[in-house]
Amino acid sequence: MNATVWELLAGGSGESPAIAAPDRQPLDFAGLRRHVEATVAALNGFGIGRNDRLAIVLPNGPEMASAFVSAACAATAAPLNPAYRQPEYEFYLSDLNAKALILEAGSDSPARTAAADSGIPILELHADAEAPAGTFELVRQGAGETGSAASSGIGTADDVALILHTSGTTSRPKIVPLSHRNVSASAGNIQRTLRLTAEDRCLNVMPLFHIHGLIAAVLAPLGVGGSIFCTPGFNVLRFFSWLDEARPTFYTAVPTMHQAILARAPRNRDAVERNPLRFIRSASASLPPQVMAELEETFGAPVVEAYAMTEAAHQMTCNPLPPAARKPGTVGIAAGPEVSVMDETGALLPAGEVGEIVIRGANVSDGYENNPAANAEAFTNGWFRTGDQGVLDDEGYVTITGRLKEIINRGGEKISPREIDEAILDHPAVRQVVAFAVPHPKLGEEIAAAAVLREGMEATPRELQAFAAERLADFKVPRKILLMDDIPKGPTGKLQRIGMAEKLGLT
Repeated sequence: MNATVWELLAGGSGESPAIAAPDRQPLDFAGLRRHVEATVAALNGFGIGRNDRLAIVLPNGPEMASAFVSAACAATAAPLNPAYRQPEYEFYLSDLNAKALILEAGSDSPARTAAADSGIPILELHADAEAPAGTFELVRQGAGETGSAASSGIGTADDVALILHTSGTTSRPKIVPLSHRNVSASAGNIQRTLRLTAEDRCLNVMPLFHIHGLIAAVLAPLGVGGSIFCTPGFNVLRFFSWLDEARPTFYTAVPTMHQAILARAPRNRDAVERNPLRFIRSASASLPPQVMAELEETFGAPVVEAYAMTEAAHQMTCNPLPPAARKPGTVGIAAGPEVSVMDETGALLPAGEVGEIVIRGANVSDGYENNPAANAEAFTNGWFRTGDQGVLDDEGYVTITGRLKEIINRGGEKISPREIDEAILDHPAVRQVVAFAVPHPKLGEEIAAAAVLREGMEATPRELQAFAAERLADFKVPRKILLMDDIPKGPTGKLQRIGMAEKLGLT
């Protein structure tokens, strides 16, 4: 079993493609390994070595994928969202104690000013469009002493390969360090779940500052000698032409991306038929059963939903591929770590009982950095508490009933917003919906929902409320439904219930 990112790269045969991109010559495995070794040597020469924090602010694409892999092998990769503002970069660079920042040559990202103001060296990434996808050179900006790396060479199993912040919807973001052992274990879990081989190619549309893209789209296929086709980011207008160019065997995405693809699929049937997929993967947010059914019908391929989070280096459970059963509405069976359900006292519960989903295994982070209070709350008897409420059935399939912080408490009645989403999504005119809590003076919280209608179809908020009332108890029917062209999403394309009421001016 691979225990480091470098060992994951050993599986690919020299001349087979590793990293490809639109209109670019692919980089083969021999070239990728040479490139990583050269980048490790360059970083060591800049005084950056194992466990030094190397912030990366790059657009999606092949250079971002190879920069992540190289940074993880040499130091600790710390990818940051290119859409952040300067104050956010100031916070994250300081919180990470970044030793340097990788930026595209000529980039006017506010990260440049934030790094300069903090005295953090900038390493400019120079890529040549004529060279193989993913190759680049790093040039240190400015003069000054570079010093030598305290620990040079390739990272070991216990070194920190990747560091990310939790999304911090309700509190200050927490730092999650993930060792080479954690990320390699997670990549291995995904490889086994999806039965990946060297023949597989992932069409990547996920942002590569996010654990989903980094592990499931980059490390998992590379670790079996497969390849990744790196797009500049999700673009539904280009998705079907990328299918033709990449000829992938799968893609992995969040539910909002799948829904956007489905909305464009009828006018791109030929591209879908020309490029049969082996499977489609969904993760990072709950996939409504209606969307799963429509994807399978459209693409003629099984859709597997995984349950994942940063603290587990991504995957925890997944619906298995055929001939095993896929159960729509569930996130499948344990797919790597041990998975159980715990009550508030720390006792594990039998199948059929609702509690907090807990995990433990080689892919799970040892804990948040410099945060004993958060660790005391998150770990019980060696189990990591996910913050999700759920239940296991007799066959071990996990159903998430809600995020504990997202459960709506309407005058003492506890309501799962997912249940409301799924009821309203059954209406033929509704393409997307998200239910959420709004403050209420007497009940504490009341239910609202935002919905996007299918192109060319009509429904009024009152009709949708009546439709929901036929399927839900009265107290679960949203008191307000907003019809929108688009629902605000988080940086990774996920719908975020917490804070939705404020975003839509309903507080």
